[in-house]
Amino acid sequence: GDLFLRSLADVASKHLGQSVVPDNRVGGTGTLAAATMSATAKPDGYTIAQIPITVFRIPQMQKTTYDPLKDFTWIIHLTGFAIGVACKADGPFKTWKDVIDFARANPGKLTYGTSGPSSTTHLGMERIAAHEGVKFTHVTYKGGPDIQAAVLGDHVMLQVDATNFKPLVDAGKFRVLNVWGRERFKIWPDVPTLKDLGYPFVWESPYGLAGPKGMDPAVVKVLHDAFKKALDDPGVKSILNKFDKPVIYANGEDYAKMVKEIYDGETKALEQVGMLKKG
Repeated sequence: GDLFLRSLADVASKHLGQSVVPDNRVGGTGTLAAATMSATAKPDGYTIAQIPITVFRIPQMQKTTYDPLKDFTWIIHLTGFAIGVACKADGPFKTWKDVIDFARANPGKLTYGTSGPSSTTHLGMERIAAHEGVKFTHVTYKGGPDIQAAVLGDHVMLQVDATNFKPLVDAGKFRVLNVWGRERFKIWPDVPTLKDLGYPFVWESPYGLAGPKGMDPAVVKVLHDAFKKALDDPGVKSILNKFDKPVIYANGEDYAKMVKEIYDGETKALEQVGMLKKG
């Protein structure tokens, strides 16, 4: 994500005629930059922020200083994460239907690993389980390599992650059962999306750029146009391809409509895992 945003900023700088300097603020599960911006930045277009999915998630779990539906000016939607579910290639599951059949017959025995509670991968699996009326058991690991080792060692049945298990798929050790994007992935054209499997949602942790509320539409347009040219740049596109990230472009107006859908999707998922804040 960081490499993509830096290359995007470099190309956008050329089109804006002034430098765009990324300031990586770590903390608040990805919400610190957006929260700081909404509280302190002038709506002059000189301070904008990447808006990860957690900007819509965290305010629904705990009190925050900002309201994601009211405190931002939406500039451009960019991309998301390529997430999929994989299992051991020589294990019992050949298709996603096999997984659901097993979960139905053995409530709570289907285990899956992710890198954290209330992560996009965890919430996505719980939405799927709720839709199917089955129960999965969630196991948390430090990160991708740990989950892979656990799957290979039969400690957990599925890895739910971005496409970092691709080397194991290429080596014939893992099988990908589904992907969560709006379209099939170029790297695995035979693997069905959630929509292909009949689920009424995509789940790809989308993100874009926004500024503080109250920005002048003319300034928004200048920023949008520069970042749109950057998104279309061959160098930037090749970085997206390298990480299997889809282009999910929307202008400010369409992004604002997407925001409501994203927020509602998060509400449903958090409700299902009992993580919505009370009151």
